[in-house]
Amino acid sequence: MRAVVVSRWGGPEVLVEREIERPEPGLTEILVRVHAAGVNPVDWKTRASGAFIPWQEVPVVGWDVSGVVEAVGGGVTLFEPGDEVFGMPRFPHQASGYAEYVTGPARHFARKPADIDHVAAAALPLAALTAWQALVDTADVRPGQRVLVHAAAGGVGHLAVQIAKARGAYVIGTASAGKHELLRSLGADELIDYREQDFSEALSGVDVVLDGIGGDYGRRSLKVLRPGGHLVSLLGLDDVPADAAGFRTDWLIVEPDHQGMKEIAALVERGLLKAEIDTVLPLSDAAKAHEIGERNRTTGKIVLTVV
Repeated sequence: MRAVVVSRWGGPEVLVEREIERPEPGLTEILVRVHAAGVNPVDWKTRASGAFIPWQEVPVVGWDVSGVVEAVGGGVTLFEPGDEVFGMPRFPHQASGYAEYVTGPARHFARKPADIDHVAAAALPLAALTAWQALVDTADVRPGQRVLVHAAAGGVGHLAVQIAKARGAYVIGTASAGKHELLRSLGADELIDYREQDFSEALSGVDVVLDGIGGDYGRRSLKVLRPGGHLVSLLGLDDVPADAAGFRTDWLIVEPDHQGMKEIAALVERGLLKAEIDTVLPLSDAAKAHEIGERNRTTGKIVLTVV
């Protein structure tokens, strides 16, 4: 099968297309013919340093996939060949998503929403699951709460805005002014241009903050939280005082989650969640996709088409 492999850890130029052995599904696993693969920051961070997967004989990055079940392993009852599925298998272990075929535990996938194509579906799993697990499983966002989403126009952020809105929250986002119109269309109630205004001086009484930026954003976010408010960080809590008395602070790493994927699919089917697609490229242009992503100027997601 065709796959984009990492020839060595380094810049985008180390991504090369090769023919490698097609995997076979083991017990409780499915084999998926990949139609599209989503690109995420963790992909290029892994490619640069191998931080998330150890060196293997044929390292292949990528986790987000959407495609069609080709075969099922023993014990699988959720899917059968021909089913359209999407998911984020094996994360943070190697899934080899930049390839024509992927295997993974059946419960790391869900049925693809029928009303969207594979490109739209491949843009969702890792980013949407991150937002879901942060806002729903961890923070338990409820109607009427004030939720602040940092980097609101990014891959995770723009989906978090929609998920928080679907939960009935009042949603505030930080983003550059040029992205405010899009975010309003996705349901944001209040927006702050981080280039012109310090959010920590402009806001107060926030119930939940989702921080996907890191640095001093976590510490500064404590200033806007109400007593008992909740900070959920995606990049660690190194800058947050250990004695952040009166607040709840959590650091989240996303996990494969069949039920979460089903909830995300349900929101898509209800018209409450969609991924904004910034760029679509063929699998052979994976290096270009990483170059674009590393500029940190995209709005929404980058997706590679495989079939």
